[in-house]
Amino acid sequence: MISNTGQQISYNERERIDDPTHPLYAETVYAGILGKLIGVYLGRPVENWSHDKIVEEFGEIRYYVHEQRGRRLIITDDDITGTLIFLRALQDYGYNPAISPSDIGQTWLNYLIEEKTILWWGGLGNSTEHTAYLRLKSGIKAPESGSAALNSKIISEQIGAQIFIDGWGLICPGDPKKAADFARKAASVSHDGEAIYGSQVVAAMVAEAFVEQSIDRLLDTGVSVIPPDCEVRKLIDDIREWHIQDKDWHRSLANLHAQYGYDKYKGQCHLIPNHGLIILSLLHGAGDFDESMMIVNTSGWDTDCNSGNVGAILGVRNGLKAFEKQDWRGPVADRLYLPSADPGRSITDAARESIEVINASLALRGREKLAPKDGARFHFAFSGSVQGFRAQNPEAGAVEHMYFGGDPAMPGIRIARYRNADEPLRAMTPTFIPPDTKDMVTGYVLVACPTLYSGHLVEVDLRAVSERATGRLFIECYNEDDETQRYEGLEFDLSGSDLTRVEWEIPDTEGYPIHHIGIEVDGGEVFLERMDWKNIPRTSWPPVEGTMWHRAWANALDRFSPMRDRFEYLSMNSGTGFLAQGHREWKDYRVSCRMTPRMAESGGIAVRYQGTRRYYAFLFGAPGEIRLEKVLDGVKTIAKVSFPWKPFEDYEVTVEAHGNKLRLFINGELILQTSDETNLLESGGFAFVVNSGCLGAGTPRIEPL
Repeated sequence: MISNTGQQISYNERERIDDPTHPLYAETVYAGILGKLIGVYLGRPVENWSHDKIVEEFGEIRYYVHEQRGRRLIITDDDITGTLIFLRALQDYGYNPAISPSDIGQTWLNYLIEEKTILWWGGLGNSTEHTAYLRLKSGIKAPESGSAALNSKIISEQIGAQIFIDGWGLICPGDPKKAADFARKAASVSHDGEAIYGSQVVAAMVAEAFVEQSIDRLLDTGVSVIPPDCEVRKLIDDIREWHIQDKDWHRSLANLHAQYGYDKYKGQCHLIPNHGLIILSLLHGAGDFDESMMIVNTSGWDTDCNSGNVGAILGVRNGLKAFEKQDWRGPVADRLYLPSADPGRSITDAARESIEVINASLALRGREKLAPKDGARFHFAFSGSVQGFRAQNPEAGAVEHMYFGGDPAMPGIRIARYRNADEPLRAMTPTFIPPDTKDMVTGYVLVACPTLYSGHLVEVDLRAVSERATGRLFIECYNEDDETQRYEGLEFDLSGSDLTRVEWEIPDTEGYPIHHIGIEVDGGEVFLERMDWKNIPRTSWPPVEGTMWHRAWANALDRFSPMRDRFEYLSMNSGTGFLAQGHREWKDYRVSCRMTPRMAESGGIAVRYQGTRRYYAFLFGAPGEIRLEKVLDGVKTIAKVSFPWKPFEDYEVTVEAHGNKLRLFINGELILQTSDETNLLESGGFAFVVNSGCLGAGTPRIEPL
């Protein structure tokens, strides 16, 4: 286990974790996120099933049932995405402890791509979250956007706020009142009344679980942050009384159906019955992760939501030992997806996202952030973490977390080829939408850009576990038929236990997106200590054949049509649309592209793009005018200049972002330069921007400055 300071400790030392600098805090957050993931993945295949149907099909749900349902395990899901994406409001608003509902509402607008990412897009007056989004989009700020006065009591008291709320508890170890205050603000963006109270209870219990083991005292804490006369309080009191009278969870479930069942509440998915299942499973599961997961999932209704909340609470309460009775973690391998309008962060993992949550908590208190192994993308710092690495061909060997030489200060993963294997062992982790997931285009769509590109410099730190280990790095990318093409890196030959750093500049894949990076072992056992890439790639994105090239862009346009050497058109019928590429970490770079302004209110190139409400854009605006806009909680024209551009003519455009300086060149001539001295957007990807109309473009190219 790694602490915030890098000190290795044991859960046997578990005590009150009431500060984010506590040695146990970091890994407890990781356990909470794992609990959330496992709960969601376990419950998703039977989402909205009745208890009777589940019992008839499975008896009791005690392990993953996705294969029996013909489903994949790792999926996009609003419970996971909303929980971690909406928490980014803290980062975007300077880690302000007094962050407002309006700020969190702006975060919704920035990261959502309408009808595609994060939410269930069920329509105005039907989906609570979609209704709130439309209110926000129309200019109504939170908390009015989620109010019962505007959206009705029924719509505003559905389940959605509760399912997004765990992260606000994770950043408040031992401070349930602060967690409940954050939860109230976050929930009020889309919900009101009992939905807010339920969210406060869950967030408070997550926060209290860092310092309290008793389920009864966790519930005491939960009800202490809500009004004593609200319906959520009455529900919890009733379930606790049923539990005292009868320890059989089936009878408590029967009572819940009789007094608080779905037939008592209108709307698509009301909070009250489902909140009741969270409380019921915590009580009857008595703190045991496996038993609580069985109860909450076998009970039915909104299984992934309820199971995810219970998993987060018990992950924090029990730590990583929660998952030891059976192999909950192996099939998951830390994997998760976070599709949003900031697409370079969509392909991620539990360890990476845990660091984001931990650092939000530390930053709120003005503390130094945690950066295992100098902030490496793959650090394996948490006990058992593999960060998506799995054996592509498990018959040839195994991949597992280990401490090199038994030293807890040296975490990594062991990649071991079996001696009698017929082929090399290939261990790899996703960098884009994996081939077995590329058909996931309905429901919660996986919008993502690759995290790895041609031109990136990859650094890998390796050691030999066996006397000698040989192999190579490799990548896999899509081709014109959306099938996999492989590129190999430098060979390595390791002997002894000394650290060897292997560097590999990723070759040109001719524009096709890279979906995995891996290590192939011909013989022996390799210890992967660290893998990272941070440089801005010197690369381009030529339009090519294949569906997956299209999907490697975050598409927030109505239509776009690439041809062999150009984008024929990028079109937005009304409002502002984007076609985005890259990563939030990119800082100083140059983007060049042929642009063809056609018929639009404005259009051009955005840099330092962090979502649909956070970027700089050089735009062909009014006839004869070029302007630079800064979009950050509103639109501000920073500079403009006269330029005699004409519709349907081609212009070679280059945009540079370097520190606080921004420059635009057209046909090789410097047209506009300025600097932004206040509230600088320091980093981000790039995007084509079209406002109510259409433009054309050539192949974009990027290079570092």
